[in-house]
Amino acid sequence: MNHSAPAPGAPVARAETQSLSLRRYLLLGILLPVCLLVIVNTWSLYRQVLVAANTAYDRTLLASAKSISEQLDVEGYDDAARLSARVPYSALEAFEADNQSRMFYRVSGPSGEVVSGFADLPLWRGQIPARPAYAALVDFYDDNYLNEPVRVAALLQPVTGTDGRAMALIQVAETLELRHTLARQMLFDTLWRQALLVAVIGLVVVVVVQRATRPVRKLSAELQARPEGDLTPIEAAGAPRELLPLVDATNAVMTRLAHLLDHQKRFVRDASHQLRTPLAVLKTQVQSALRGDVEPLQALAEINDTVDRATLLANQMLALAKVEQLRQQSAPSVLDLGDAVRAVALDLSPLIAGKDIDFSIETVTAPVLAHEWMLQELTRNLLHNAIKHTPTGAGLSVRVVGDSRTAALTVSDSGGGIDSELAPRLFQPFSAGDMRQGSGLGLAICHEIAEALGGSITLDNRIDHGRISGLDATVRLPLARAMAHNPG
Repeated sequence: MNHSAPAPGAPVARAETQSLSLRRYLLLGILLPVCLLVIVNTWSLYRQVLVAANTAYDRTLLASAKSISEQLDVEGYDDAARLSARVPYSALEAFEADNQSRMFYRVSGPSGEVVSGFADLPLWRGQIPARPAYAALVDFYDDNYLNEPVRVAALLQPVTGTDGRAMALIQVAETLELRHTLARQMLFDTLWRQALLVAVIGLVVVVVVQRATRPVRKLSAELQARPEGDLTPIEAAGAPRELLPLVDATNAVMTRLAHLLDHQKRFVRDASHQLRTPLAVLKTQVQSALRGDVEPLQALAEINDTVDRATLLANQMLALAKVEQLRQQSAPSVLDLGDAVRAVALDLSPLIAGKDIDFSIETVTAPVLAHEWMLQELTRNLLHNAIKHTPTGAGLSVRVVGDSRTAALTVSDSGGGIDSELAPRLFQPFSAGDMRQGSGLGLAICHEIAEALGGSITLDNRIDHGRISGLDATVRLPLARAMAHNPG
């Protein structure tokens, strides 16, 4: 199976599973709850309409029952009374609405016997409510008759006459077609209004998101139209307030990228320029040795010296590049500056002993936030310079002191000091006082490390009886606890 990598500069295909767009996210986030609310509200409204329809049409049932009660006669009293009714079914047609529903009735005597109406209509067995909705002894309930759901009004109506008195039970039942038709009509009227509302909300979301994301699309178009390598900050004066943190973060990233690219270009330029000279010298020396212009031992010694200086130059240029790399990495750890200085002094002790230098070291515990390599490289370069410029048998001292906020590393040699005109340029790359003795990168590395750690470095001639007796190289770094109290 062949897998081909995309060509350089070609757009990378997007993954099939993408995150939701802002428009779709808002549509789903707004319309789903709204639709759910509409469904719940519609169902609740439908139930309320049914209740309202029952309340309205229950009046019709009560009116029908009272109309029937007016057609009753009685003979006898109480349990011995006999009721008679003259209620034709046609008398109930006036209460049937639009022929959509059918009505049935039953009149029962005190003992439950059928006096008139539909004998198979189930007899009421309920109770009159303690607080009836109307000024009558009436109970409304749902039942089934002829395999159809019906709404029934049961009215207890006293019947009196010249020949008797009794209590009649009048039941009037109505099928539910009209009630359900009314509820469905109101439901459909509500649904299309709710659907229109949802459509309006969706349209508003689309339009608002389209307008709200216009600055984002504008910025995207401006970035895509930029020439390659243009890392200037984004101008977004008219951008919405919510977009400014993204613009600021992007500008910060672009600033760091520009800094890294500048550093990389400078490194490549310096490397190509500085390494070309020793390589050319080395080639000339080899050619001279091959022609026999110099003695073999002398030629090898010259070649060895050139290789040593080229190696030193390459190592220091890589060290300078590594400082920038560590600067961009994760936060450093807490290290003791005194321990790092003592470790480096121990490594360089053969060089110190080789020149019979009167060496002294004095350190205190000084916790600083740093990378271990940075502290070691800083101390190593300072000590190398001091050893190189200290005469044989002279004094060289190293001190680490501290106060409540800073730690100070001072390397004091016994050399000839520095020239006042050269001093401002010593921290610049390739600015050594004598290029034959060094690459001019040692102090530049120390300066970069000190700045990366939030500190500073100074070079001061030491004056004794009116003459220069040596050079003090002092690096001041903030203590870790001081930085913790003042992180800004």
